[in-house]
Amino acid sequence: MATRQDQFAGQLNLGAIGKATELRKRLWFTLGALVVYRLGTYIPIPGVDPSILGDIFQQQAGGILSMFNMFAGGALERMTIFALNVMPYISAAIIMQLMTAVSPRLDQLKKEGESGRKTMNQYTRYLTVGLCIVQGYGIAVGLEAMAGSQGSAVMEPGLFFRFTTVVTLLGGTMFLLWLGEQVTQRGVGNGVSLIIFAGIVASFPGAIAQLLELGRVGSLSAFTIMAIFIGAALIIYWIVWMERAQRRIIVQYPKRQVGNRMFGGESSYLPLKLNTAGVIPPIFASSILLMPATFASFSAVGSGSSWLTEVTRLLGRGEPLYLLIFGSAIVFFCYFYTAVVFNPADTADNLRKNGGFIPGIRPGKNTTEYLDFVLTRLTTVGALYLAFVCLLPEYLIGSLAIPVFLGGTSLLICVTVTMDTVSQIQSHLLAHQYEGLIRKAKLKGRRR
Repeated sequence: MATRQDQFAGQLNLGAIGKATELRKRLWFTLGALVVYRLGTYIPIPGVDPSILGDIFQQQAGGILSMFNMFAGGALERMTIFALNVMPYISAAIIMQLMTAVSPRLDQLKKEGESGRKTMNQYTRYLTVGLCIVQGYGIAVGLEAMAGSQGSAVMEPGLFFRFTTVVTLLGGTMFLLWLGEQVTQRGVGNGVSLIIFAGIVASFPGAIAQLLELGRVGSLSAFTIMAIFIGAALIIYWIVWMERAQRRIIVQYPKRQVGNRMFGGESSYLPLKLNTAGVIPPIFASSILLMPATFASFSAVGSGSSWLTEVTRLLGRGEPLYLLIFGSAIVFFCYFYTAVVFNPADTADNLRKNGGFIPGIRPGKNTTEYLDFVLTRLTTVGALYLAFVCLLPEYLIGSLAIPVFLGGTSLLICVTVTMDTVSQIQSHLLAHQYEGLIRKAKLKGRRR
C-alpha cells in the first residue's frame, strides 16, 4: 500500500519545477557542471597525435579499451585530460572498502560517524592520487609504444612527455572529483554517478548510428536489430522492477501505559531491498578488470609480445575468461558491499533498544540470525540478477559484435542513476510544497 508521501510524489509534474526556485537553481547547476565535463572530454593531452590514436582505437574496437572509453565518455579514444575519468577514484574506494575488513583502525574510523567518514574520504583521495600517477605513467609509456600506419602516436616521446601526461591526467581526475562533490552539494543527484552517467549517455547516438550502419551494410539483419532494441527495452523494464523490489519485515512495538493513556502498540516494517548493493558491484568488477586489461592492451600494441597479446585476447569482451572473472567479481562484491552497508547485529540491537521486535522472533541473537538469513537469500537473488543483466549483453556483444552501449553495466548505471536523480527531484519538490503549506498556515495564524 502506498504511503501518503508516495501518492503525493506521484501527483507531481514538471510544471511544479518552475515554481521551485531552489530546485531550478540546482538543476541548472547540475546541467552546467555536466556541460563543463563534456567540454573537457575534447581537450587533448599535449604531444599526442589524435588522428593516429583514432586509427589505433579503430583497430581495437570492441575490446576492453572500448568499454573503458565508454565509461570515460569517449575521452580515452581522444586521449583528453579526462581520459582516466573517475575510475581511479572508484578503484581507490574499492581498496579502502576491502581494507576496512582487515584493518581495525579503518574499521574504527568507519564507526566514528561524520568525522570518521571525512577521514576515510581523505584517505581515499590520497590513494586516488597514487593510482592516477601509476595509471597515468602506464598510459604515457603505452602511448609512446603505439604506432599506426601514419607513424607514432606521440610527437616527441621522452621524460618530459611522460611527466606532462601524468600531471595532466592527475589534474583531470581530481578536477572531476571536485566537480562531482559540487554537484552533490549544490546540484541534484550523486555527482560522481552523474559524471559516469553523462559519459555513457554521450556515446548513445554514435552507438545507435553504428548499429544502424551494420544493418545497412548487411552485417546485421533487420530482425536482429529489432530484437536488440526490444531486448534492451525489456532489460530496462526488468532493472526498474528489480531495483524497486524489497522485502518488508514486520516490526511490532509493544503497548505501554503512561498515566491513564496507552501508547505504542503500532506495527511498522523494515524494508530490505532485493539489490542492496545497487550498481556498485558491476562498477567495482569493471574497475578490477579494466586496470590490468588496459595496461596489457596498451603494452601489446606495437610491442610484439605474444603473451601480452594473448592476455588481451583472453580478456576481450565475450571471451569465457572475461565472463568468468566479471561474473565472479559481481557476485563477490554483491555480498561484500551488502555486508558493509547493512549490519544485522546493529539493526537487531537498535530494534531491541527501541522496544521493537519481529513477531515470532525473540529479540537479540535470534533476531540477528533471522535478519542475516533473510538478507543472505535476498543478496543471492540480487547477485544472480546483476550477473545475468551484465553478462548476457556482454556475451551478445562478443558474439554479434554489436556496439558497446548495449552492455548490461551501462544500462544498469543509466537506469539506477536516473531513478535516484528523479527520486531526489521529487524530494526537493515535496519539500517545496511543504514549505508553501507552512508559509500559508503562518499567514492564516497572523490574520487571526
